[in-house]
Amino acid sequence: MTGFPTRLFINGELTRSAGGESIPQINPATEEFLAEVSVASLADAHTAVKGAHTAYVESWGRQTVGRRADILRAVAARIRERSETLARLETRNTGKPINDTRREIAFGARAFEYYAGAINKFFGQTIPTDDGLSLTLREPMGVVAIIVAWNYPFLHACLKCAPALAVGNAVVLKPASRSPLTSILLGQVAHEAGLPGGVLQVLPGSGGEIGEALVSHPLVRKITFSGSSEIGSRLMVRAARDLKRVALELGGTSPNIIFADADVEEVARTAALSAFANAGQNACAGSRLLVESTVYDRFAARFVEAARALKMGNPLKKETQLGPLISGEQREIVEGFIETARRAGRVLPMGGQRPFDKGFFLEPAVVLDAERTDAVWTEEIFGPVACLRAFDEEDELLEAVNDSAYGTHATIWTQNLSRALRVARGVQGGSVSINSDQVLRLEVPSGGIKHSGMGRHLGMAALEEYTELKNIFIAE
Repeated sequence: MTGFPTRLFINGELTRSAGGESIPQINPATEEFLAEVSVASLADAHTAVKGAHTAYVESWGRQTVGRRADILRAVAARIRERSETLARLETRNTGKPINDTRREIAFGARAFEYYAGAINKFFGQTIPTDDGLSLTLREPMGVVAIIVAWNYPFLHACLKCAPALAVGNAVVLKPASRSPLTSILLGQVAHEAGLPGGVLQVLPGSGGEIGEALVSHPLVRKITFSGSSEIGSRLMVRAARDLKRVALELGGTSPNIIFADADVEEVARTAALSAFANAGQNACAGSRLLVESTVYDRFAARFVEAARALKMGNPLKKETQLGPLISGEQREIVEGFIETARRAGRVLPMGGQRPFDKGFFLEPAVVLDAERTDAVWTEEIFGPVACLRAFDEEDELLEAVNDSAYGTHATIWTQNLSRALRVARGVQGGSVSINSDQVLRLEVPSGGIKHSGMGRHLGMAALEEYTELKNIFIAE
């Protein structure tokens, strides 16, 4: 596959970096050179923001709801037309299995369709008062900077850009330097579908330099960031200097709770894929498994069997379930966590080996009877490592679940609905699934609490995130 864009996408055109710098892209599954991608300079960032502001003021911010909806539907259609190209490019750039990237590209197209249909149902209120009438309006913010992580590059770009564009903002998209290719192609595809030049700018480059430039630029009014809690905290401090709006989608160590009345065999298979999909590079991966003690040994044995059965290999083959980590550096970080657990005397019935000579692959690791103070339990590893602990009482369970700096997603498996709702209410997290391992649904708000972030994405709540609320009062 050749011919994919590798330059900046500014004002409707693929553009070389003003600084002339570039960064190599490596296929994580083969360690082979994939492409050389232009790196945005500070001058490029300024040009992109200024162009986005002009496009917002002169065209997109004035566009009717109906016309914006038509263009978003055209973007979705164009994504579907290029879906196989996008999926294969995403697989080569990130190492994700092709079946996963195909689903993610389709989900991204659905996001543009959903928000095309949502914006004519998103409006203010008429509020009678003692001395007149108030009208509330939802207005776009202007230029929105969207900074996405490397673990779900195309999907996150779509899920953030679609609602921001739907309500009339212009977007400057900063993809991660490790996985920028499909984001650049998204900019090109959206423009081909009718999105005016400048409305969606794409700036691959350094997160530190370009991210800082976007956060500090006076024409940027909103920052949406996906990434680590540490960087999100620094970004928030910087954005506070000129009171920019901020939404953060940060790290997590998500709990997966299994009660004794669950189908142990089936849940073990589901939990293994949940923990290790995308090589565990997912803040919502169910990496902390809390299992009722009466079924703990049986579940642990089945979970290890299920993990061993997952097919790892060439991510372009449809039977592959597990691909490599994004880089050699990331693999070494994960191996460090595994080695620390071994030195602490924890039982690891499987995992932590490099199965192939080439590629940044790492076999899934299972840690039994992890202590709540262990780094593998408390920290976000962002790799294929799952920890199991037993529990007896609900109070003990909730204490272990909530004794965390994070609060992303939790999963509960039980046939007792009253217990499921009671525990769900006690979990400190942005979302909880009962008897399902699915996390994202377009119609449902998503987001974390505590060190896992702030703000809500997806559903109608995302439209609120990208608008300001204005009140107009009319005296009687």
